[in-house]
Amino acid sequence: MDEIEAFYDRNAQSEWDRLDRHRTEFAMTLRAFEEYLPRPPLDVLDIGGGPGRYSIALAKRGYKVILMDLSKRCLEFAKGKAIESGVELTDFAHGTALDLSGFLNDSFGVVLLMGPLYHLLDEDRRRRAIREARRVLKSNGLVFASFITRYAPFRWAAKNEPEWLEQGRRLLETGVWRPSLDGTPSRTRVGFTDSYFATPVEIKQLMESEKFEALDLVACEGIVSMIEDKVNALRTGIRCVGRTELQGQQRPRNPRQCRASSLRRQEKVLSNSWTPLRNFLIS
Repeated sequence: MDEIEAFYDRNAQSEWDRLDRHRTEFAMTLRAFEEYLPRPPLDVLDIGGGPGRYSIALAKRGYKVILMDLSKRCLEFAKGKAIESGVELTDFAHGTALDLSGFLNDSFGVVLLMGPLYHLLDEDRRRRAIREARRVLKSNGLVFASFITRYAPFRWAAKNEPEWLEQGRRLLETGVWRPSLDGTPSRTRVGFTDSYFATPVEIKQLMESEKFEALDLVACEGIVSMIEDKVNALRTGIRCVGRTELQGQQRPRNPRQCRASSLRRQEKVLSNSWTPLRNFLIS
């Protein structure tokens, strides 16, 4: 984790600014929260929340949020941003998704795993993080877990740096990318660190095999991927419309209305990408 921690220590400001550049991703994620989160007050654990963009957004809405991250620099940055935003987070915890021993079983109504799963390179460690999240989650709670799509880097490279495509063969075959071995595309804004890129098929299977019930799989950017500069320039801003709303139906405001079993915990998975292609899975 040292290399990953060092990367985020160096890039706390860039991580905060990333969601200004990718406004559609931010808007779609907030819309997902709006659709699936029970109303506050509710205890939320944001694991791997970096500089706290989503923690602060939820705190503004009345949720009681603990932000946990492996980067001390990101946590310090988040403290400053919380003060600047006029909100108070419940706590700031330094640690990793693999060890939540500082939290009791069944402590949180919602757990955000919107970062750790794409930095855990082997499946056993990803499963360990998911199980830890499930342990601290209350019965019938929600988990929002992010993944990076396997093909997003290749789409970016095809447009911006096609000569890098040959270097990505191991990434395509295994999903694992280590910049020290595979090289970093020279035209990226800040590069990236050790990561695992998942295929869409495996995400739902992974979460359901860990006793979660899938709710949905949503693209954070979809058709606006890689044309965000023009979308961001729109003066009217972005309004995210749910799929059932487009069909003239009202989406259930209470997650319990869409649960098949009150005994099952459920999770919402948001899969992001370091390239302009971002998706999210709601389970």
